[in-house]
Amino acid sequence: MPVRFRFMALVVLTFGLAAFAHPDCRAAEGRGRILILLSNGADMGDGEAKNNLWEVAPPYHVFLMHGYEVDFASPTGGRVPFSLDVDETDPPGMISYTLKHEGFREKVDRSMTPVEVDASRYAGVFIGGGAGPLFDVAVEPKLLAAVAEIYENGGVVGGCGHGPGVLANVKLNGGEHLVEGKRVTGFPNSSEATSKWSKQGTLLPFLVEDGLRRSGAIFLTKEDLPDKHDVVVDQRLVTTMFLPSSALVAKEMVDLLRTLAAEGVPPR
Repeated sequence: MPVRFRFMALVVLTFGLAAFAHPDCRAAEGRGRILILLSNGADMGDGEAKNNLWEVAPPYHVFLMHGYEVDFASPTGGRVPFSLDVDETDPPGMISYTLKHEGFREKVDRSMTPVEVDASRYAGVFIGGGAGPLFDVAVEPKLLAAVAEIYENGGVVGGCGHGPGVLANVKLNGGEHLVEGKRVTGFPNSSEATSKWSKQGTLLPFLVEDGLRRSGAIFLTKEDLPDKHDVVVDQRLVTTMFLPSSALVAKEMVDLLRTLAAEGVPPR
């Protein structure tokens, strides 16, 4: 499957309710299940590394609107912390809607532990950003193994922002890294170098771009893409650099799963 690039502006987050859902999407039940991996948070030495709400809630909404069941898992299970939460910001339309009407908070507060995850049940797995996943998801063996199993079962893997950094540590049964030889993107070194929040990346366990390159990925920077908000699709791997495109990653994952279903690969 060829590499593809997709982009849509911030209207994705603001008007997402109409942008991604066909009128009959809600009725399209039984398409399968999607797993979203989250961090339980980590002490960065100067603040807490969390999950970015704006990179998790929009994909959750998109998956639901296209008839998928969504489960959450984290390294220790239970509640997980978010940055850009409602106590910090006034989230735009898609996020506000899914918080109020789609049971996001109730479900995410009961995230599964790694031992509770049955990877054979999932058609896809998504990892959003915020630096949190780099600290714990990226080193949790059972969650990394679940990502590998989902992919090797013919599933689709997606990530946004710092989330794709987790994929640098995923190895397939043959011993090769999941990202080896594939075009991917994620939060780039050039942006981390100007980040006051991460102190130019010095507070992080590793940089997303560096980790992916070390694992053999063909990392695409802002200079390599027509637009920095593009979504990169290579085979069954879907990634993007920044939060405005998180919902687009989910939509591309849905489109890939539809293509696979048309080719006779059933949803899990």
